[in-house]
Amino acid sequence: MEGITEGVKSLHVSEVEYQKRNRIQVSNTKKPLFFYVNLSKRYMQQYDEVELSGLGMAIATVVTVAEILKNNGFAVVKKIRTLTVDMRDEGETRPLPKAKIEILLGKAENFDELMAAEAEGREVGDGEEHN
Repeated sequence: MEGITEGVKSLHVSEVEYQKRNRIQVSNTKKPLFFYVNLSKRYMQQYDEVELSGLGMAIATVVTVAEILKNNGFAVVKKIRTLTVDMRDEGETRPLPKAKIEILLGKAENFDELMAAEAEGREVGDGEEHN
């Protein structure tokens, strides 16, 4: 019976770890927009889906990244979740509510073809630049 319990616990931990591995916490100040676009593509190649999340002012960046991926045919939106989380600033005694968004994106049907075409285009471009 203990073996079954251990197996169930490890299965649950693996699921939680999987969710953490394919989540990108977006900042609107730390990295440029297309850093998140390209990182999202790599995560979708590896995990088939990616979750973008952002707090406060980064919400606009999250939505923009998701729209770029969707409009270019790389991703489909599976789920959008909005919520408010309590955040404590240093020295503050009361928590302050902050808006948060989570957007779950999955691979589009032609994702692999688009990625191959993009890689091929990049290789051709690289070759021409060096001549």
